[in-house]
Amino acid sequence: MNTENIEDIYELTPLEKGILFHCLYAENESKLYFFQFICTLRNLDTDIFEKAWQFLVDRHTILRTGFYWEEIENPLQVVYKQVKVPINHYDWRKLDLIEQEDKLESFIKGDRELYFDFSQPCLMRLALIRLTDDCYQLVWTYHFIIIDGWTDALITGEFVQIYEALIQNKEIYLAPTRPYRDYINWLQEQDIAKTEIFWRQALQGVRRPTPLTYIERIDKSSSHEQRYDEEIIKISTEGTRTIESLVKEYRLTLATILNGIWAILLSRYSGQRDVLYGCTVTGRPADLDNAESIAGVFINTLPIYVKVDTEQYLLSWIQNFQTQLVETRNYEYTPLTEIHNWSEIPRGMDLFNSHVVLEQFPSAKFTYDWEKILGIKHNKTYYRNNYPLNLVIYPGEELVIAFSYDSRKFDVSTIIGILKDIEMLLHQFIADPNIQIKDLLFSTQKQRLITSILEKEVSAIGISKS
Repeated sequence: MNTENIEDIYELTPLEKGILFHCLYAENESKLYFFQFICTLRNLDTDIFEKAWQFLVDRHTILRTGFYWEEIENPLQVVYKQVKVPINHYDWRKLDLIEQEDKLESFIKGDRELYFDFSQPCLMRLALIRLTDDCYQLVWTYHFIIIDGWTDALITGEFVQIYEALIQNKEIYLAPTRPYRDYINWLQEQDIAKTEIFWRQALQGVRRPTPLTYIERIDKSSSHEQRYDEEIIKISTEGTRTIESLVKEYRLTLATILNGIWAILLSRYSGQRDVLYGCTVTGRPADLDNAESIAGVFINTLPIYVKVDTEQYLLSWIQNFQTQLVETRNYEYTPLTEIHNWSEIPRGMDLFNSHVVLEQFPSAKFTYDWEKILGIKHNKTYYRNNYPLNLVIYPGEELVIAFSYDSRKFDVSTIIGILKDIEMLLHQFIADPNIQIKDLLFSTQKQRLITSILEKEVSAIGISKS
């Protein structure tokens, strides 16, 4: 460690500490936190491209951060004063199209195997591959321990502004930012005892995760390796605008509506009126000034335990649910491992089996700017997590709803059926927000059959208890 180049040293957040531990000591866990963004760029000035990235590394402390853990009880993160942005350049113009495609596929797979040395900054790398005189392939690889979804969008949005200013030989004007240390300081000021009281009460009586038995595959694959697939649906522009109008009219949020729909479906699929699932939050504190400008990992996943009363009217139930979610946000910085410890669910058992995330970004215009300025075509993003069933919502002019799922456990037909159910419940909410939850309809015959079976079982249980 070159002490002359050290700018700052401080502790890790609980989430960073957990990620570091898993990546260092848990077999096959490292790739869960590995992200790869792949796109095509045109009309690129490679010198300015590199200068723009270097500007970002100089601007944000988290991009100059490494981690130190050997021979100390609590690991530390070390911010270095000067770090050169890692960009590798390749020229494949002499290869034909098929050779380029084969080599690119091999390169992408090989890049995933080149893991990061946590002791060295920065924990991201870029490969710029020239395919023709005016066409490049960008492979941006980074580790989740320094960049979450919000930070990804923050960085790419700032990159566009920097690149455009440099191209036009203008001054670079960016909003003020704060170092990641400020968030560490804020965390250390929080009262963990207060959060313990909240979470013990919130999860009182929950002794196991909500099962997905009725929608899981019967003939599960014998393979031990998780294999994730994705299915998506898009809500039309008109439908999305209608939902947004209802959100404003009833003072709801899109996140509340989609979380509510998933809770109702989970209740139907499991046959349980009280359900537990995971929900990812941005984790940026409202009382930390300018938190939205800080690059680093704030994201957290929290357990949501909610009672689904089928006799209630949908709108009224969702409004009450929103109150519950708002209260949860006051404690969203709590480490998930601690919440698990405070719950009645055994440590060897997963806290939940399904997971909801609303992809919220600091700006919705960065994608457009990439397209306008760099002629970008986004090819794909590679990432993995450790939850078997993930509902992901992408707000936009057309609302995109996706399921990322472990295909060992779920059939594609089941996932498509669930997406159709979500779409149908959205349409029913639009048509009649005051419909009773028990009157909501499923979209597919298979799911209606599951509901019929569950209703009979619940009824039988009720009779036996009386």
